[in-house]
Amino acid sequence: MTKRQKQTLARILVTAGLFAALLILEKTGRLAGLGRWLTLLLFFIPYALIAYDVLFAAVRRIRQGIVFDENLLMLIATVAAFCIGEYAEAVSVMLFYQIGELFQGVAVGRSRRSISALMEIVPAYANLLEGETVTQTDPDDVEVGDVILIRAGERVPLDGEVLTGTSMLDTAALTGESVPRRVAPGDAIVSGCINDSGALTVRVTKSFEDSAVSKILELVENASSKKAKTEQFITRFAKIYTPAVTLCALLIAVIPSLLTGNWREWLERACIFLVISCPCALVISVPLGFFGGIGAASRRGVLVKGGNYLEAAASISTLVFDKTGTLTRGEFRVTRVLPAGCDEATLLRLAALAESGSDHPVARSILAACGEAPQAQAVADLTETPGEGVEAVADGRRIAVGNARLMARLGITPPAVKTAGTVVFLAEDGQYRGAIVIEDAIRDGAAEAIAALREAGVRQCVMLSGDRQTAAQAVGDRLGLDAVHAELLPAEKVGCVEAMLAEKGPKEILGYVGDGINDAPVLTRADLGFAMGSLGSDAAIEAADIVIMDDDLRRLPTLVRIARKTMRIVRENIWFALGIKLLVMLLGALGFANMWMAVFADVGVSVLAILNAMRMLRVK
Repeated sequence: MTKRQKQTLARILVTAGLFAALLILEKTGRLAGLGRWLTLLLFFIPYALIAYDVLFAAVRRIRQGIVFDENLLMLIATVAAFCIGEYAEAVSVMLFYQIGELFQGVAVGRSRRSISALMEIVPAYANLLEGETVTQTDPDDVEVGDVILIRAGERVPLDGEVLTGTSMLDTAALTGESVPRRVAPGDAIVSGCINDSGALTVRVTKSFEDSAVSKILELVENASSKKAKTEQFITRFAKIYTPAVTLCALLIAVIPSLLTGNWREWLERACIFLVISCPCALVISVPLGFFGGIGAASRRGVLVKGGNYLEAAASISTLVFDKTGTLTRGEFRVTRVLPAGCDEATLLRLAALAESGSDHPVARSILAACGEAPQAQAVADLTETPGEGVEAVADGRRIAVGNARLMARLGITPPAVKTAGTVVFLAEDGQYRGAIVIEDAIRDGAAEAIAALREAGVRQCVMLSGDRQTAAQAVGDRLGLDAVHAELLPAEKVGCVEAMLAEKGPKEILGYVGDGINDAPVLTRADLGFAMGSLGSDAAIEAADIVIMDDDLRRLPTLVRIARKTMRIVRENIWFALGIKLLVMLLGALGFANMWMAVFADVGVSVLAILNAMRMLRVK
């Protein structure tokens, strides 16, 4: 509990003690001879103790231009109860209202702590290594290219590449994964993880503001600002509902009283009506449900940028996947070299020269297979065409490396190569020189994730790829995908997604999962964009609505289940709260509900709805 909540609890206990004593005195007849005004004063003491902050809150909100809220409703109802001599009911309504508010505050605090635990991943310092000197400094002051030392037990302060040392990294706070990950020289590591064992020296590859930990905090801090449609509806509903029920209470108090002359009875009914109508259960429990859902997802390595995206995830019917780096590892390796008119070493060298300026996974695999780094000064006039390949002038020769589409543009018809992998053709000065076969491994857990998505209710799983049809289809068949669209340029991927968007139902959601810069337009165009947070590009993470921090596709069905449970709980709270309130409001207007029933319809319903919303904090 916070300090303020502890103070409220103390006031509740003192008020409850005084109120219990007064009730005992009243039941034993000890207050009968004190007179009305003295009895009113005795009951007003516990009332003032428990209600003064509600009074101040109502006045403050009125000054802000917000007249009709739950604070004003409670004040009107309880003051009116005093006016008609129902002193005990007035104190009890305010006491139970404060108990409900305290309970709500504690519940919201627990939900916030479930998300704010992520804030603990922020590193306090970085050990800057300059020669043999180690200086403890603010991570924000470390620059890209600097070398830092991470000792055993310390948190990784910045993203970087391991230079020396081997260790096991605890990534639980970042990704939700309980099994430590082994890192060695050459491996990339991200900030927020804990170095479990040996010391590591790391070259910084990203500044602190661009590091994984900063991105996570930014996503979490902004998540609550993007309300779901259900939350927006409740906010709009409360703005209309509160003045409407206040007007109804006024009409209940005045019109029948003018007709019957029985002001006391109808004023009491109006007070009961006001107490019942307080919208606390909806205003608190619905956002709490979404907050709990976002927290449950974040603890499992999935960052949802807002409640609106969590609500959309519950209605996913079609999930579209990028191939390379998403369904497959993106770790290409050369498996065959098929020269034509030259030897294998020459073919690899020419390909490496042309690909030396590209950061594409295919280019990296060719450079790795070549073994020797090409001389950058030997390459000129390098042009990369997305979806086709690269062209460059190297050693005075025009080299083209790419797929069959590039060869066709150059007027070359390469021989067919039977493989499920990617085939890269090479031409030198317009003459065909051979082919290089590159294969990519399917990502661990991809097949399991697809099967689990179907069990979770996702109707269709589709793959889009710029790779050849045979290579893409081989991956699709192994994973059991419903459809595979291959040999697509980035713009054509957008066209495919738009066609699928046109075919889906109005309440169905189409999601896209990608990792590369070329996926950013598709992620933006889809109803819901998922980015791979560990290996994904900054552009993809920025464009996406949901980020999978450890690139484990098995997080997707988990998220769908969390989203659907969140929406189920939110809908349960809406129907339960509205149903009970409308029923008791009707009974109150007809004179069949007393103040104690009104207290249950307000505080009791709120507590039950909050308890239901808190189930999101314990998602299995």
